[in-house]
Amino acid sequence: MSNKPLFEVRILRHERINEQVRLLWLPKLSSFKAGQMVSISIAPDSSQRLYSICSGEKDSDIAILYDIKRDGFLTPKLDELLAGNSLWVSAPFGSFTDFVKGSWFLASGTGIAPFYSLFRTNPEFVGKLVHGGRDESSFYFMNELTETLGENYIRCSSRGIVKDTFHGRVTEWLQGAQLADAATKYYLCGSAEMVVDTRDVLISRGVDYDKIISEIYF
Repeated sequence: MSNKPLFEVRILRHERINEQVRLLWLPKLSSFKAGQMVSISIAPDSSQRLYSICSGEKDSDIAILYDIKRDGFLTPKLDELLAGNSLWVSAPFGSFTDFVKGSWFLASGTGIAPFYSLFRTNPEFVGKLVHGGRDESSFYFMNELTETLGENYIRCSSRGIVKDTFHGRVTEWLQGAQLADAATKYYLCGSAEMVVDTRDVLISRGVDYDKIISEIYF
């Protein structure tokens, strides 16, 4: 776990995305690069947890996208907080930032956060964005992404059939997809299982290992 210096801030907004997912808005302590994260705690002497920044570099505030883990240490407590409540946050840090223009970005669940941050910063960097979720409510920011990226935004629904959405996991979609040229990089973000399985599919289809960059999202 992280043990970063923390600063007290006041929550600006706390938005309900769906039954399990929230978007938490906080004051921006410093500039950051898309793909970086912050460490968060509910008290200055409490355990810290890491969250990727979900807002764009030019946004006046920062946003954290999180999934409520009912048996987790932090997220049930976060869910109880309101605008104006205190939270302790680190300055942005992390190296999952060297994105190459025109790359493919593959995410599951709230692992879309660093890629949405990049999209908010400069959508021209996104060659293709593939997002896996359980059902339609799992595709956060869907309207905005569809409007800007069009056919280069692919949703993969593992449960239920959703209009204009691939029925299956990201790995299943990849097995039948026409991949990009050999120079294209693939950035992965999601659970450890998703990252490993997706990397294995890409390698089995001829993508060089060094073209695959990943970050595990807990």
